[in-house]
Amino acid sequence: MNKTKITLFSAFAFTLLVGCSKYKPATTVDNQELKEYYSPTGFDPNNVPPDSTLLDMTNIAGPDLVPSPACLAVLPTGEVFVGVDMMGSLGKEPGKGSIIKLIDSDNDGTYETHSEFVKVDNPRGIMAVGDQVFVLHTVFNETTGEAERMDLVEFLDKDQDGVADGPANPLIKNICSPSSLRSRGTDHATNGIRMGIDGWIYIAVGDFGFHEAEDRSGKKMTMLGGGIVRVRPDGTEMEVYAHGTRNIYDVAIDPFMNVYTRGNTNDGGGWNIRFIHYVQSGEFGYPTLFKNFTDEIIPALADLGGGSGTGSYFMDDSRWPAAYNHVPMMADWGKSQLYIHRVTMDGPGFTQKDENFIKLSQITDVDLDGSGRMFMAAWDGAGYRGNPDKGYVVKVVPKDWNYEPFPDLNSASVEDLGELLKADNSVTRFHAQQELLTRASDEAAMVALKIAKDKSLPLQNRVAGIYTYAQAACASGIEELLKLSEEDKIREFALRALTDRKTCLQTVPEEPFIAAVQDANPRVQAAAIVGLGRLGKKEAAERLLEIKAPASAKIPEPGKEGPHATPNSEIILSHLAVRSLVELNAVDATVEAINSNPKLALWALRYMHDPKAVDGLIAAYEKSEDQELKDEVLSTLSRLYKEEAPYDGSWWWSTRPDTHGPYYKAIEWEASTKIKDFLLQELSNANPSKRNFFAGLNDRNRMEIAELGTVVEEVVVEEETNVDFEAIKNKKGQVGQSSIEDVILAMGEVKGDPVKGKALFTSQGCIACHSIEKGQVMKGPYMGQIGSIMNRDQITESILKPNASISQGFASFLIDTNDGKSYMGFVTAESADELTLRDITGNPTTIAKKNIKSRKEMENSIMPAGLANSLSYEELSSLITFLQQQK
Repeated sequence: MNKTKITLFSAFAFTLLVGCSKYKPATTVDNQELKEYYSPTGFDPNNVPPDSTLLDMTNIAGPDLVPSPACLAVLPTGEVFVGVDMMGSLGKEPGKGSIIKLIDSDNDGTYETHSEFVKVDNPRGIMAVGDQVFVLHTVFNETTGEAERMDLVEFLDKDQDGVADGPANPLIKNICSPSSLRSRGTDHATNGIRMGIDGWIYIAVGDFGFHEAEDRSGKKMTMLGGGIVRVRPDGTEMEVYAHGTRNIYDVAIDPFMNVYTRGNTNDGGGWNIRFIHYVQSGEFGYPTLFKNFTDEIIPALADLGGGSGTGSYFMDDSRWPAAYNHVPMMADWGKSQLYIHRVTMDGPGFTQKDENFIKLSQITDVDLDGSGRMFMAAWDGAGYRGNPDKGYVVKVVPKDWNYEPFPDLNSASVEDLGELLKADNSVTRFHAQQELLTRASDEAAMVALKIAKDKSLPLQNRVAGIYTYAQAACASGIEELLKLSEEDKIREFALRALTDRKTCLQTVPEEPFIAAVQDANPRVQAAAIVGLGRLGKKEAAERLLEIKAPASAKIPEPGKEGPHATPNSEIILSHLAVRSLVELNAVDATVEAINSNPKLALWALRYMHDPKAVDGLIAAYEKSEDQELKDEVLSTLSRLYKEEAPYDGSWWWSTRPDTHGPYYKAIEWEASTKIKDFLLQELSNANPSKRNFFAGLNDRNRMEIAELGTVVEEVVVEEETNVDFEAIKNKKGQVGQSSIEDVILAMGEVKGDPVKGKALFTSQGCIACHSIEKGQVMKGPYMGQIGSIMNRDQITESILKPNASISQGFASFLIDTNDGKSYMGFVTAESADELTLRDITGNPTTIAKKNIKSRKEMENSIMPAGLANSLSYEELSSLITFLQQQK
């Protein structure tokens, strides 16, 4: 009785709150200017001339200065900071890294001077702002010489002598998984950094994740898996921005705070590059929701095949040709290519079309200065452990480009800096903003607000004004931001700025956000939904629970991979509503909505491991006469039976994790017994024909309740492959009698027949260890996308000299077990409790992790050298041509 009274009162209070509010949902949309920013009227991307006719590229530094450049950053005045990383992604020895500063003092195109700015191990991300240089890098223990952690730090150069003034000032410590860092290197660790016009530093976290990262305020945070984390430039307010990515290397941020990445999948296993647009608080699902629970994630915009995404940049500079402006630019190390992704607005999300742009040998990073000069770093074959003789940096400018001196920001007045916020390029606006924020806050806020209100300015300038004002004014700027939110064109940005920093929102009212959930503009709706989660007021749950989940939020059929890389803008609003409900911990309101909006309510309850949620679900089940709803409630209870175990940072799921989901390392919790008892009770009461339904729930959610049974699924039977490798490698044909140099040269001349190559793939024993199709049982290194990862010379070398080209994820392991046995092979599957190892003949062995005594990555490949000795040049060329076609 009391519960009913409270619920009725809550609903009445909510209705009164909305009814009395001066904020009403807008019925008009004004986003034409925003749409045209990405898709200019009259521009046809199909008529873009070749980039070589529009751009000039110059090499400005080679391996004598910048060997193995992993990242770079540029000051607006043109000085280039290059992260030299002689460790590479798999090296583990300290003392091989530095940041080199390149200077063209007279701007004649020749970088005549340089300095070693600082010695720092394994730099993976750099950003230069004024006299600050932010660096993300590995820290080694001085006593043991082992990798200890990864830190985001700040170096200062106040005297501008090109050398850091002193030791690093840590902003975030331990933003990594130290165990994985020590055992593997940084290949799936934390990487690129970039600051948005909102003043946050965005950090690309690989799927090592991190355990107890600590910001400067002492706040600690743990994240299982990859995603984007952000922090203020003073090292405070650390928070997760988005989660569920695989191995991202960098972020691109546009002037309207849309964030983009191109994933990194250069280690096989069948996972491809994905281009993703991020919405704050979004869950992207890797690896536990990525295949079988795609109804719960925001999908990527494109699956791009094999490759290895690295640095990224969003181009916003009117001095560049329109064909290359207002687009995310994404580097791909594996494909030696800088790509353009043309994005088109689609409700609260985007669609995209990718295009080849600039070819550069194993490109690692890209950045722009204040005069429009682009700089790119090329790894150029420096391998997985760095190379002192490889790597360079280039400068790229449009052919009609003219140098424009960048203004002296230090001597500029507040008014001058305000004028620079009106610039037609994002670099000038950003650096002017950062200097403006060092001035008296009231003066800076006044100048920024004037720009935000100026309707004659382009939208990107007004948005820069909004975010500059929000940072300068903080809580005192709420009233003016609320006024700005009344304008259709900029409501989205004003609402985002109001809740952007939790330290500034104590007096922000929820009424404008509640109204905006029903705005005519879906982008405004998205900002309002996220904002309500950040405001933390549970009364907002009532409005969030009015949002309907679309029909496309559909569970994939058993055994079929869901659409995780097909744009689905209609799922974004309901997805964000679920994330905000979870952040609010709005258990009571969500349970109450099971009858009124069951699809969204049950979706949100899947993540609410709270006894009240379990009790509410059982009560809803017992009260309902709708069998479809009752089945959905049983499904939700089954999902809640287990939860993800707390992550301690001591393990990683490898390059080929168990992707079944919904949890990776599942454990029972306090309500598990009640859920089990209820499910068994309903099973006993159910018609025998219903047994498969309960067994399906048991399988799907991995409850491992024996009494529920299991659905018998067709097992893929692998044909046994017996290969006599000694007989193959001891035959001496044309290849076996030639030097590797002669063979590689010949492979450039001899075309080869891929049909013959496919037959040789079997006869030479390749099939024993390598799969080439996703449907096949995974064995050793997956060859289904090798043509996207390696060029012809690299494939040739990997066959002739297996030890010289062991790619990430293709390494073999020696495992000793507690019962005195040893196994050697490729790890082809790994869960929290066991792994599958396949030996050189392709035979699998499943080993319980609790039985593993030691696990050592082998320095040499287990693939025998000489397997191609018996082949002719034409035969080897046919095999290589066949492999090149696997993309």
